[in-house]
Amino acid sequence: MKEFKSEKRLNKIVTTLKQRQFDLMVVLENIHDPHNVSAIFRTCDAVGIPKVSLVYTIEKFPKIGKKSSASAFKWVEREKYKSIESCYDELRKNGFKIYASSINNDSKNIYEIDLAEKVAIVLGNEHRGVSEQAARLADERIVIPMFGMVQSLNVSVAAAIILYEACRQRIVKGKYNNSHISESELERLIEQWCSK
Repeated sequence: MKEFKSEKRLNKIVTTLKQRQFDLMVVLENIHDPHNVSAIFRTCDAVGIPKVSLVYTIEKFPKIGKKSSASAFKWVEREKYKSIESCYDELRKNGFKIYASSINNDSKNIYEIDLAEKVAIVLGNEHRGVSEQAARLADERIVIPMFGMVQSLNVSVAAAIILYEACRQRIVKGKYNNSHISESELERLIEQWCSK
């Protein structure tokens, strides 16, 4: 399939795959608005996140259009879970530390934690936030510092702030300079992406 792509397009695919951060994940729990989901997927693609976990136990799974996601759904894989426990179990089995975004007195400031290690960021519903269970079962709860009267941000804005802090830390540590996967896996993904 590679032979059917222009050199410029093939180079873009290869470069993007080499910079994918396979040790950075996002979990979306019951996020209702498809525009918020789309915006988060665009940010995930922009910072190099290869896969998003979707946990829908209350809300219906949102319908996402290609236009609103700006085709990010094409480049960011998604996996669905029916419970937060099964999602967390899979993440822990793969060595991820889990950080749930939650406004609590014991939540850690995002600028004081290491987001360059193998981490999953959990974001919750627009009105309820992450579930009590998602917060309790996480390794840590994290918060974006805010200094105004209103103590909340749109979930897609919060996602962008947290993920770009992760991106900044990873740039400093040179994590975008080298591929995180084997040559054979890289070749497999290049072929897969060339057929999209």
